[in-house]
Amino acid sequence: MTKIPAPSEKTSSQTSGSSFRTKPDWIRVRSPGGVAFTETKGLIRKLGLSTVCEEAACPNIGECWTKKQATVMILGEICTRACAFCNVKTGLPDKVDPMEPGHVADIAAEMKLEHIVITSVDRDDLEDGGASQFVKVIEAVKARTPETTIEILTPDFRNKPEAALDAIVKAHPDVFNHNLETVPRLYPTIRPGARYYTSLRLLEKVKERDPSIFTKSGLMLGLGEARLEVHQVMDDMRQADIDFLTLGQYLRPTPNHVEVSEFVPPENFKAYAATARAKGFSMVAASPLTRSSYYAGVDFRRLKKARMKKLANNAEKIQGEAF
Repeated sequence: MTKIPAPSEKTSSQTSGSSFRTKPDWIRVRSPGGVAFTETKGLIRKLGLSTVCEEAACPNIGECWTKKQATVMILGEICTRACAFCNVKTGLPDKVDPMEPGHVADIAAEMKLEHIVITSVDRDDLEDGGASQFVKVIEAVKARTPETTIEILTPDFRNKPEAALDAIVKAHPDVFNHNLETVPRLYPTIRPGARYYTSLRLLEKVKERDPSIFTKSGLMLGLGEARLEVHQVMDDMRQADIDFLTLGQYLRPTPNHVEVSEFVPPENFKAYAATARAKGFSMVAASPLTRSSYYAGVDFRRLKKARMKKLANNAEKIQGEAF
């Protein structure tokens, strides 16, 4: 297995004392553009929707929009929290748009999406944290394009009624994603409004309520985490029966955000992925440019195949033991 250097081992792309590190070649991407990109952008504007692709300054926006793939962000553009890594605006959010579920269903239909990813800002101002809007969006997409599989990337619903999560699980998205983002030690500085075990327990509760829903979570690397801390998070995730792990490089969106501690080389991502697979994840996506929604549809199909294979193997094992 490839040796992963400790975080203190700097790569050649790092410059001591620099407030903005030069990006290495392996995470540089082309500027977005082209006919398909423009068409996707126009459709999103026409329907008045927001996307995490833009709001979070995702480096893959050019590739995804050119392929007519986008992650829809519901519940407005303003978040009630201020995570040190996130480019989404913080403040007092607008009222919930009652037309939003229909517009999301429209984009699924007009783009002929096989798989849609729906995320949101944190809405601590709402009694249910925005859970009812997730339910309405899921139901609207299912009614308009029942063949479209649905992946949601939710807030943690911290301090919200259990009924909020129950309602989402009952609506039955195909994938329930909530990112842990980083290791527990870094939560006070990176995710000050969140709690590590609250996020972990949220995903565990989904599995307890409906084991057929795939659960998914991800980490950003390059924030100062240690290798063994990442391994411990993997163990915690498997204990919570999380199916799918994503690992990507943290990229500082503006000088006002937390600095990049290191640019993790591609070979280290490969080593982390090998460790994750050995720990039992059904699906692992790990590379510098990996993001929660990057190739989400392709990965979902692979995840389904992995589950079917696992079920078949278990059935064969049980049958063999019976004889």
